Amino acid sequence: MLEKIIILDFGSQYTQLIARRVRELNVYCEIHPFNKIPELSTDVKGIILSGSPYSVRQEDAPQVDLGQFTNYPTLAVCYGAQYIAQHSGGEVQPSSTREYGRANLNFVATDNKLLKNIALDSQVWMSHGDTITKVPEHFELIASTDSVKVAAYQVKGSETYGIQFHPEVTHSIDGKQLLENFLVDICGCKQEWTPYAFVETTIAELKAQLGDDKVVLGLSGGVDSSVAAVLLHKAIGANLHCIFVDNGLLRKDEYAAVLEQYKHLGLNIKGVDAKERFLSQLAGVTDPELKRKAIGRVFIEVFDTEAHLVEDVKWLAQGTIYPDIIESVSVNGGPSATIKSHHNVGGLPDFMKLKVVEPLKTLFKDEVRRVGTSLGLEHFIIGRHPFPGPGLAIRILGEVTAEKVAILQEADAIYINNLKEAGLYDKVWQAGAIFLPVQSVGVMGDERTYENAIALRAVESVDGMTADWCHLPYPVLAKISNEIINKVKGINRVVYDISSKPPATIEWE
Repeated sequence: MLEKIIILDFGSQYTQLIARRVRELNVYCEIHPFNKIPELSTDVKGIILSGSPYSVRQEDAPQVDLGQFTNYPTLAVCYGAQYIAQHSGGEVQPSSTREYGRANLNFVATDNKLLKNIALDSQVWMSHGDTITKVPEHFELIASTDSVKVAAYQVKGSETYGIQFHPEVTHSIDGKQLLENFLVDICGCKQEWTPYAFVETTIAELKAQLGDDKVVLGLSGGVDSSVAAVLLHKAIGANLHCIFVDNGLLRKDEYAAVLEQYKHLGLNIKGVDAKERFLSQLAGVTDPELKRKAIGRVFIEVFDTEAHLVEDVKWLAQGTIYPDIIESVSVNGGPSATIKSHHNVGGLPDFMKLKVVEPLKTLFKDEVRRVGTSLGLEHFIIGRHPFPGPGLAIRILGEVTAEKVAILQEADAIYINNLKEAGLYDKVWQAGAIFLPVQSVGVMGDERTYENAIALRAVESVDGMTADWCHLPYPVLAKISNEIINKVKGINRVVYDISSKPPATIEWE
């Protein structure tokens, strides 16, 4: 039985980061909203309570019955720590000083299991407006900073701990050590959650779940669908039918390249050229959401037609990963705010009347890559940058035309090839060129030009949830700009996007 840690989410921006850190220590964990707690089975080894944008003093603050965790080791972070303290007879008040950013521990109970190998003066990261001003008598103070006396506590006679700093962020220097102390020494986790263990377990589960049924999967050439395909192929062989749709919005020569790449994997794959159909539906459409919906609608129609050419198909496989699952569930019980429609088309299963199988739904993106490596996938597949489902349609601002797609494909190819030649491609999380709906004056030779501009985007990230713009070397940017302007007819200006996420998104639309 797979041992696990349950993380209760009170709405913190750091909750997914806690889960990632736990997974990095080879311990499986799941995130659940505080108001949708699953039945705690015998395979649950411990509980982590997240932080929250709420104050425990608010009337509408998230509430949870702490009694159900009595028999489980519990680590409460920030809001969680304050919630336990307040509901046990302690006091939580607004901080008299700003408690945000770096701080250092000036007291550490080094004999406490949670703080083993954590040195005095260790740097931690604070992020809260309230603070615990008084703890109940049955609480033991185990760490302090200059401005936060109750930086950490243990409830005496139990394995319940509270900390008012964030061990999951890299600014907390010994955060990983603290989490390992909790997971291994206190919860007794065996650290058996590895890519190889996941592959072995998942293939066995897929065999049992699918039997001799036929499964259809839409391949995109990206990491998620590729890894999902190989896992399914190992489980059910030729009963997996892969479909790769050319929507006319792929990178230059990508359709042929992807089909060629998959040949050696032994996958049962069919390519479908639907370029004209997609582009005709995008004519005159300028709104980003309407573009996404048009592409989604046509994809469903094309995919459904091709899928039902497979006789007796029963299942639809999708490359859904864990952040997709988490983001669809709000801690307040309602739908999360829509920033943009995900292209992992939610209507596809209902439309096709097929059962759904999602072999990667418990994995983060970096875990998908590690699983792919353990399956023997080559680096050019594992290391591919994320690419939006709607393709270049959302990198062409405004109306999409075949001419604009061709221009952007050429500019994008020059950009990506230069990153690879400079040894920078693998250091960038995601890169792409954007066709801007503006024209500017230029001079080429002795002639005045009035042509379009291209923006270059390159970001560093771990999982796409947050991202920072890449500081690419100026000589490389200069070479890329020069090549695009000289070789791509219709472009006379290149700019570089230096916006981070948030407040900007990675894609422009």
